[in-house]
Amino acid sequence: MMYPFMTLDDETEITHSEKLANGRIKVYVEKADHKDGFHHMTCYLPDYKIESVYGFSQEEVNKYLNMIRFMNIC
Repeated sequence: MMYPFMTLDDETEITHSEKLANGRIKVYVEKADHKDGFHHMTCYLPDYKIESVYGFSQEEVNKYLNMIRFMNIC
């Protein structure tokens, strides 16, 4: 199950899971896009491993990763 964590001013949604069986936490970032539906990415804590990036530029991925590190969800 994913839990809402934050909605940014540009309506980007950040959600997170409970601690998974493997000890990691899944953080999911999603932003609506008029052209392709949704841009999204998944980050796993505590190692900040990024997976499944769709539609976000490397600059955006870095921006969200820095936010996730700063928020220290786990």
